[in-house]
Amino acid sequence: MQTLTSNPITLTEGAIQEIKRLIHASNMTSDQFLRIGVKGGGCAGFSYILDFDSKQEGDDEYEIEGIKVIMNIAHHLYLNGIEIDYQTGLNNRGFVYNNPNASKTCGCGTSFG
Repeated sequence: MQTLTSNPITLTEGAIQEIKRLIHASNMTSDQFLRIGVKGGGCAGFSYILDFDSKQEGDDEYEIEGIKVIMNIAHHLYLNGIEIDYQTGLNNRGFVYNNPNASKTCGCGTSFG
């Protein structure tokens, strides 16, 4: 496991604020990180993973604005260059994924192909 100097993802200011709020509210332990990844499923083929987790074999580690982030090395193919935002509007509330690698997305906003 290595610590990367360049981040494959971008978190907007809104996402950073919401993640820090969630970290504070959950009393996250020092051995937990924000996991960003993908899993098979969803209506377009893949779904995003955004959760708190422990570091595993095959994870890269990096930091964004004081947030410790991990991602499985294999997920870089799907997530390199992604921007994660957090919106609080009437139409969109929650995390929004702007993924340049997605050839198709679903209306739910959390599934892509």
